[in-house]
Amino acid sequence: MSETGNGHAAQFLPDKNFFRIGEVSRLTATKTFVLRYWETEFPMLQPVKSPKGHRLYRREDVQKVLEIRRLLYDEGFTIAGARRHLREHEGHDSAAQANGGNGHANGDAEFAGVEEAVASAVRTSPAAIEAGDPMPTISRKVLLDLRDALRAFLTLLESE
Repeated sequence: MSETGNGHAAQFLPDKNFFRIGEVSRLTATKTFVLRYWETEFPMLQPVKSPKGHRLYRREDVQKVLEIRRLLYDEGFTIAGARRHLREHEGHDSAAQANGGNGHANGDAEFAGVEEAVASAVRTSPAAIEAGDPMPTISRKVLLDLRDALRAFLTLLESE
């Protein structure tokens, strides 16, 4: 057994390179029909097919299923939001190292200030102050959705 190495310390995978859909279903506690559906919704999830047409998930596919499951079930992402999140974070580690470890790729640098400003505004909103909560929590999903909306607005403004 080995750790997935994807931040899922509690999840362990047998030491082999390929897993059939039933094994992936058991390992990830996800129904097989859900796995097949996710294949249509997440282009980065592409198990190989055996000569007989059986799905064979690679270790990285199983790790991706675990990540998708976490985003959808634990963090409350929509399918579109989870797809967007995974797409944005595919090269995240190498981008962070290229930028001196600051965690923002070149395209995200201009949004770092916006994200901080939004977070600051949320922390000091009048409603939060009236409620007596100087530091209300806001879900990561809400912040990511807000960031995506701001990016869409910026794209609209730049295209005019």
